[in-house]
Amino acid sequence: MAQSTEVIVIGSGIGGLCCAALLAKYGFEVTVCESHTIAGGAAHSFERNGYKFDSGPSLYSGMSYSPSTNPLKQVLDAIAEDVEWVNYDTWGCLLPEGNFNTTVGADDFCHVLQQLRGETAVREWRNLQATMKPLAEAVNAIPPLAIRNDWAAAMAIAQYLPATLWHTPNIIKLTGAFSQIRDGVVKDEFIRNWLDLLCFLLSGLPASGTSGAEMAFMFAEWYKPGVVLDYPLGGSGALVDALVRGLEKYGGKLLLDSHVEEILVEHNRATGVLLRNSKKITASKAVIANASVWDTLKLLPQGALPESFITERAATPECESFMHLHLGIDATDLPTDLQCHYIVVNDWQQGVTAPQNVVVVSIPSVLDPALAPPGKHIIHVYTPGNEPYQLWQGMKRNSPEYQQQKAARAEIMWQSLARVIPDIRDRCEVTLVGTPLTHSRFLRRHHGSYGPAIEAGKALFPGCTTPLSGLLCCGDSTFPGIGLPAVAASGAIAANTLAPIDKHLQMLKDLGLSLI
Repeated sequence: MAQSTEVIVIGSGIGGLCCAALLAKYGFEVTVCESHTIAGGAAHSFERNGYKFDSGPSLYSGMSYSPSTNPLKQVLDAIAEDVEWVNYDTWGCLLPEGNFNTTVGADDFCHVLQQLRGETAVREWRNLQATMKPLAEAVNAIPPLAIRNDWAAAMAIAQYLPATLWHTPNIIKLTGAFSQIRDGVVKDEFIRNWLDLLCFLLSGLPASGTSGAEMAFMFAEWYKPGVVLDYPLGGSGALVDALVRGLEKYGGKLLLDSHVEEILVEHNRATGVLLRNSKKITASKAVIANASVWDTLKLLPQGALPESFITERAATPECESFMHLHLGIDATDLPTDLQCHYIVVNDWQQGVTAPQNVVVVSIPSVLDPALAPPGKHIIHVYTPGNEPYQLWQGMKRNSPEYQQQKAARAEIMWQSLARVIPDIRDRCEVTLVGTPLTHSRFLRRHHGSYGPAIEAGKALFPGCTTPLSGLLCCGDSTFPGIGLPAVAASGAIAANTLAPIDKHLQMLKDLGLSLI
């Protein structure tokens, strides 16, 4: 017999877990179906020989205090869950201009600019900060958790409309590409390159494709007085565990190793899912896909959606994939001032999106020693969404050709890490190399992609609803887009769309986000 529930969420990525936990909080009967044996999607943690790795590290901010403008923190507050956070403010840069540390905050980057570029560059950065301040206020005029995609949307955001109208000119700027804002203020080549890099790390696109809204949120979070970055003790898996606790505390269920083969459709409505083991789960209220747009389309039977809709969504442009290097190393006699993150750029002229041009190094055990055995460190090096999937397409995993290419394409990561730890190869006790095929296999990512390459000013991320009744979406293929804050917001928007308006408004009051 088929199992039944009110709402099924396909995928336990951060967006799906935020959606499911909020739905459970709202009083819905929720079941999350996760293909992997570990929850968390691209944010899951895994262990090897006593080392606990983040599959996809992130720069967290606005997570260690409340109230916060970060939608992910707001969801945690809504479900009364949290993790323990450790704060830091510095990260290392290895750029064509030289190697240096930079610090988040209102003034610290000016010190870097003064040394590298001089007073003119400092003035341009100050002018950019002044330009971004009202835009940051505008981007937070309507809390993302107030948004819903149904008939009650106007009721949910009505209280914010006076402030929104005040910010209307700036809100219009936020919908376009950040480059349009930058180009009117910044001429210094290094600052322009730096902003392209920040955009790429946030969205997978340079400033010409990243929305002004996304950068305004980043400026509000990173370049204000007294700001710090946050890291969850226990790694990203601790954050996943907190969301799962919230889900289960309110009666929701998480089914691991439960791969969805098909979304069931009856009478032009999504009614449940069919699992790989032939088990059916029916949903009386909705099915919510926390999968990429391409993977979601694969789950639908022919004719479930209009062909024009399928053609349009299937043609969504893709960001590139990743290479990963997970290492467990002997930390004997390493410098005590290692940073948690290092950003490597090999050549600005190639552009930040060029294959293997940007490499990120993460050493979170400098903040949380419990992630590694005593006297050891964990390291994650990765090429952030700039590895072409086409180089790997059709290869058989574990074939000699695959192994040779894996070693060759990983070399840039070893070289980048050696700039931080010169004898790194002699220190390794655990070595794991991941490719776009790894990314695709374990994270169920179409082509191992970072997500949709939807360019600001040219197209918009779609909302959570679809032409198929009962089918909603959340995650990085839906509004607001890529990144942990964005996918958390997308999950909340999908949950709010199903929630009674009175419960939604009460949630906003409880979080201190209501103006009435």
